[in-house]
Amino acid sequence: MSLVGRWLKWAALGVIGLFLVWQLWLLGWVLLWGWVNPGETRFMEIRLAELRQKNPEAQLKQQWVPYERISAHLKRAIIAAEDAKFVDHEGFDWEGMQKAMEKNQKKGRFVAGGSTISQQLAKNLFLTPTKSYFRKAEEAIITLMLENLWSKRRILEVYLNVIEWGNGVFGAEAAARHYYNLSAAQLGPEQAARLAGMVPNPRYYDRSRGAPGLGRKAAIILGRMPGAEVP
Repeated sequence: MSLVGRWLKWAALGVIGLFLVWQLWLLGWVLLWGWVNPGETRFMEIRLAELRQKNPEAQLKQQWVPYERISAHLKRAIIAAEDAKFVDHEGFDWEGMQKAMEKNQKKGRFVAGGSTISQQLAKNLFLTPTKSYFRKAEEAIITLMLENLWSKRRILEVYLNVIEWGNGVFGAEAAARHYYNLSAAQLGPEQAARLAGMVPNPRYYDRSRGAPGLGRKAAIILGRMPGAEVP
């Protein structure tokens, strides 16, 4: 084997080695967060950095609350809005992804993602909002880790505590207080449906709370909530 060939071989092995070390690092955090509540996620770090570009003193609004202190209405609303098959699938909703692809092709642009709650959580915990094939592949690997190492209840608990719900607002407790001056446990069906409708574009709806599209989405979610299965 030539010198160049040997260098290419060692370079390839080095890349594979780094990739495996990165996966083990992620796996370690997934194992830890199965028992210990996450502090600041990757998405939180990104949003805080953006806020501090305008205001160096900016802080995020986020307060962890256990699963049992989050309104059952909000749990149902989130599942109805984001992932109706959440309790049944193993991380991926293949039918939903196919429908999203068909919708995007029909519109000629990206309008639907088809991501499950588990996939969204994987992205929020570790990745960036940028879209790329590598990020989607990494998201899939982390999703498999979450689904195999955490219960569905734990996945939903962490999801509800870390997702973005407004400009600098993260988690159900902060969202309930930010929009309704209530605790997450006190949210009623209509309030929960409206909060669930905000999830795909939370910063926009934070600025445009009276957007007619949000009201229509909330009404649809409200109608689906009785059939949502909660872990």
